Amino acid sequence: MSRIPRDPTERPARGAGKKQLRAAQAAAPAQKEPIIHGAVPPRDVLMRFIAENPQQASKREIAKAFGLKGEARVELKALLRSLEEDGLVEKKRKSLVRPGALPPVTVLDITIRDIDGELIGRPAEWLDADGVAPAVLIRQSAGGKAKGKAPVAGLGDRVLAKIFPAKERGGPAYTARIIKVLDKRKDAVLGVFRSTPGGGGRLLPIDKRGEEVLVDPDFTADAKDGDLVEVHLARLGRYGLPRAQVQNVIGSVASEKAISMIAIHAHGIPHVFPERVLQEADAAQAVTMAHREDWRSLPLITIDPADAKDHDDAVHAEPDPSPDNPGGFIVTVAIADVSWYVRPKSALDLEALKRGNSVYFPDRVVPMLPERISNDLCSLKEGVDRPALAVRMRFSKEGRKAGHTFHRIMMRSAAKLSYQQAQAAIDGSPDDKTGPILEPILKPLWEGYRILSRGRERRQPLELDVPERKIILKPDGTVDRVFVPERLDAHKLIEEMMIQANVAAAETLEQKRQVLIYRVHDQPSLAKQETLREFLQTLDISLAKGGNMRANHFNGVLARADGKPYETMVNEMVLRSQSQAIYSPENIGHFGLNLMRYAHFTSPIRRYADLVVHRALVSSLGLGEGGLTPQEEGVLDDIAAEISTFERRAMAAERDTVDRLIAHHLSGRVGEEFDGRVSGVIKAGLFVTLPAYGADGFIPISTLGRDYFIYDEAHQALSGEKTGLGYGLGDPVRVKLAEAVPLAGALRFEMLSEGRKMPTAMRSFHKSGRRDRVNAGKRPGTRPPRGRR
Repeated sequence: MSRIPRDPTERPARGAGKKQLRAAQAAAPAQKEPIIHGAVPPRDVLMRFIAENPQQASKREIAKAFGLKGEARVELKALLRSLEEDGLVEKKRKSLVRPGALPPVTVLDITIRDIDGELIGRPAEWLDADGVAPAVLIRQSAGGKAKGKAPVAGLGDRVLAKIFPAKERGGPAYTARIIKVLDKRKDAVLGVFRSTPGGGGRLLPIDKRGEEVLVDPDFTADAKDGDLVEVHLARLGRYGLPRAQVQNVIGSVASEKAISMIAIHAHGIPHVFPERVLQEADAAQAVTMAHREDWRSLPLITIDPADAKDHDDAVHAEPDPSPDNPGGFIVTVAIADVSWYVRPKSALDLEALKRGNSVYFPDRVVPMLPERISNDLCSLKEGVDRPALAVRMRFSKEGRKAGHTFHRIMMRSAAKLSYQQAQAAIDGSPDDKTGPILEPILKPLWEGYRILSRGRERRQPLELDVPERKIILKPDGTVDRVFVPERLDAHKLIEEMMIQANVAAAETLEQKRQVLIYRVHDQPSLAKQETLREFLQTLDISLAKGGNMRANHFNGVLARADGKPYETMVNEMVLRSQSQAIYSPENIGHFGLNLMRYAHFTSPIRRYADLVVHRALVSSLGLGEGGLTPQEEGVLDDIAAEISTFERRAMAAERDTVDRLIAHHLSGRVGEEFDGRVSGVIKAGLFVTLPAYGADGFIPISTLGRDYFIYDEAHQALSGEKTGLGYGLGDPVRVKLAEAVPLAGALRFEMLSEGRKMPTAMRSFHKSGRRDRVNAGKRPGTRPPRGRR
């Protein structure tokens, strides 16, 4: 990637205040009150200024733009606080933005053309699940501001783009200048082959927006009825359906392999390594001791899931022998030295950036790096010499860090253990492998973890308890069972040691004044806080107001719900209220972990962000080859935007695969009854979760009964106007499975529970828009489209 020329609009130049003021005046010509330089502007003018200056509307810049000094700055501060409390603006990093505003650099999918033939794109992954992703008008020309020829894109392409607020009203809210074309449109189409009499067949699309395609008898590639196939469009006639040629038969749609492949294709996840990447990986040689410390005698061990194939982190702990730290411990974390093998601009590096991260499905892993690198040369195998980047951290007996140092080393893992194996040994049931290392290695590790836990308790990170379900497959790839694995102290030990290593990486790079990619997590927006607050009020649980929320405020809410029937729902609602963590070269801290500085360092085999941090440490500490280059430093904004998008892409693909698997698993049980819980309430009906399966389905409001239902947004409930019976968020219900659509991952239920008596206030009809009257019996068309709901 080449350095992107800085756009003049990114940051105001010296003396630009009057220019910005004139721009604000031009944006609001109809104002009755004149905009006076030196006076606080009206609210609407201020809002327009913030919208047109994304990422630059700090209090200082606003004051400078409008010439505010002294008491006027105090008045401005009060006005901005008022806008925040009303949810009209929110703080992002150091600037104010409109809620739901796009970041200045983002990844767009070009989907349509408007009536003038201009390309329109939308964010590839949209953070706000409750809203529609905004449209963006693509400018194909850089307008003479950028050096060189601007990239050209077309329909179906995915691009990295610089975002600008639209100057003209009535169209898309944003315009964009293309920085880089990430993926060109592909002609391959995925679908389900259905044979027809006489040979040939039709391709049924897996995308609800797709259309059927004809397959001639000579081009079926022996696909059978019900096979998932990949085709290329062969020719398009003037009339009738398009025609195609089958290129690849993936397998029956009844197999899990096909279901995960649907997600891979639908989300555009690269899953086949180019030949040049594989050749480069095969040609890689084992490292030497040059520029490395020899730590092979230190008994570092790996603790991972039992089925893990790559091991990128190893740990060790021992009492600190220093008399200055009585009762303290030294905790060492060693991470596979991927930066030695994957150099900037190499084929391996470009492919890793294109993927961004490994993607995990129940039946397969789509790795970021080829197996030669991830499962062999960089995997910290037991008893094998492996290169690593290690951090040695000293903690006091109270869990306060006294210092840390980074080292480029050669190590040799003393043991490869599973979480269950390590935990069993500590609990008194060691096996042949853990028995000999219980006293010298495992018990000191657990003592080090107890010390780190004291620091965690003092820090008070967000302590959510949302169970993660695991799917076990049968040999044929279908679902065997769904269960919630037990969370062990062994899991918590590794998690806390990795967190501390990540903090140490960020602190070291800041001390060296080295640019890096942080892992940042913003506090919840005021709008989401208010939604959560209104929900909690229905349970007589209070949540403090204000823009300066801390994680322990939410922990207080979780503590008051502990042990109550609605405990799980409160945990889920608190989780929904949180912002999504992203990667950024600008640090705003990590709200959930309650940390001022945090960077991902511990998983460079499966996350590109960690590889960048490794390179930054190597270059800033002078640890040899494979460091961060000046060219990379210049485009960290772009890299952070890309890998944040790719992370969301992976999460969506994993979630969709699980939804399809569960829908397929339950498709043979249509008509059966299940215990569920109301997990969402909208005007059109209820979302219900089956806790035993982790499955979500929808109940259209037209099937709830003949009553008039009132939608109460504040209380997240539907209540019958005549009977007073209704359903609210978190209510336990009995439902019948009415329909399962495996390819769409969709379930539809029928309500069997009568409902509960709703409070009188919730049955009152208001015209304010907060409560809407819905005639369930006369609205048969309220069922949402199939698919992700």
